[in-house]
Amino acid sequence: MLKKENIHQDYTTYSAGYQLSLTMDIQVYIAPHDPVRLLNQLLEGLDYKKLLSTYSDQGRNSVVPPVIMFKILVYAYMNRAFSSREIQRLCQRDIHFIWLLNGYPAPSHHTINRFRKHHLSDGVMEDLFDQWIERLHALDEIHFKNLFIDGTKIEANANRYSFVWLKSVTKNESKLHTKIEKLLQQINEMYLTTYQFNSTQPLDVLESCLMNLKQRVIEQSIEFVSGKGKRKTVLQRQVEALEDYIEKQNMYLTYQERIGEHRSSCSKTDVDATFMRMKDDHMKNGQLKPGYNVQIGVEAEYIVHVGIFSSANDVTTLIPFLTSMESRLSNTFERVIADAGYESEENYAYLKENHQKVFIKPLNYE
Repeated sequence: MLKKENIHQDYTTYSAGYQLSLTMDIQVYIAPHDPVRLLNQLLEGLDYKKLLSTYSDQGRNSVVPPVIMFKILVYAYMNRAFSSREIQRLCQRDIHFIWLLNGYPAPSHHTINRFRKHHLSDGVMEDLFDQWIERLHALDEIHFKNLFIDGTKIEANANRYSFVWLKSVTKNESKLHTKIEKLLQQINEMYLTTYQFNSTQPLDVLESCLMNLKQRVIEQSIEFVSGKGKRKTVLQRQVEALEDYIEKQNMYLTYQERIGEHRSSCSKTDVDATFMRMKDDHMKNGQLKPGYNVQIGVEAEYIVHVGIFSSANDVTTLIPFLTSMESRLSNTFERVIADAGYESEENYAYLKENHQKVFIKPLNYE
């Protein structure tokens, strides 16, 4: 009887024919002018105090130092690898990532996700990006002269049919106020009260009236009924109507607060997303989708600033974009170049006060 062979004990026993080689330095396999060397050199000159401050002094140290983790993420993004599992696989097999690890073990996808979520938020990523721009300026790659601004709309990860329109909310709220005034008039006539509805502060009078009616329910020992064959009293109907109106009024106020003054819509599943027209509509029917307006500033083919806005129009994003960039960088660009979508008197006045030359195509230009 033949003995059953177990091939899952040690795979190295079947490596006959392969010569054992000891590589003293892995970087001999990486070309002298490889992009990973340039990236490593540029990132070495950054100040990582803000990143290191996100780690606690107590407990065990991370498997891979934070600076090396940041280098790995940047190099992965350069190679269009965004998945944590894909980055983990590259750290295990790609020689460039192994060289960046500098002898440390490959991080797991859990470690990569924790690093991105907990250690690159709260302005850490922005701080490192701004330092990168300043370093490019020190290397004479960026001169802070010509800033080219343009935007694109990116679809949000939200339900396409979760829209809330400000115009619809305002219209329905107006109808609700009419019903509230009619109900309060009925209550005043029945119980000789003097409730007056105020549209600027609608909840105050409703909650006060509701408390009064509930007190009457207790005094009269009225039992609320529901279901088929049950007859509700007038007082029960009034209480239920007020509760329903308060709930709807709260909903309308919440929607108005989420949408704000500079938008016309929002998404229920992503309140920061605005419904706007996308350029890459696969249905070719101009369907509105929840998305964001991403503004990008470029000089000498380098992205120097990025802003994400909820406004579907580019004209309202220029001043906040420039203000945010000027507060983070040490220099101000001499010239601002943009297309006709950014033309407005307010933008012209801001750039003039800021002593910046304007190159924006007029809307009526032919």
